[in-house]
Amino acid sequence: MDAQTKLELEAAAFRRLQKHLMEDRKDVQNIDMMNLTGFCRNCLSRWYQEAANARGIDMSKDEGREAFYGMPFSEWKANYQTDATSDAKAKFKDSHG
Repeated sequence: MDAQTKLELEAAAFRRLQKHLMEDRKDVQNIDMMNLTGFCRNCLSRWYQEAANARGIDMSKDEGREAFYGMPFSEWKANYQTDATSDAKAKFKDSHG
């Protein structure tokens, strides 16, 4: 496989993951993702921002989140984020100190 095809496949997989998390599984909370996988939507948006910055593109944390979430993070939180359960908070504290 040539480098361009590999890059395109990786980009397609990322877009599918993003769609899955932003459209298909809005019900899954970031804290639950962190507890299960060690990363969440915020991590993905930060990695996006860091990749942009590494390429010389000036992108803030908020701009990275908006690029990933497809809306301002405050709007996502208001529409889809629920309060974390005490169990989820305890698991997060235990695993992330």
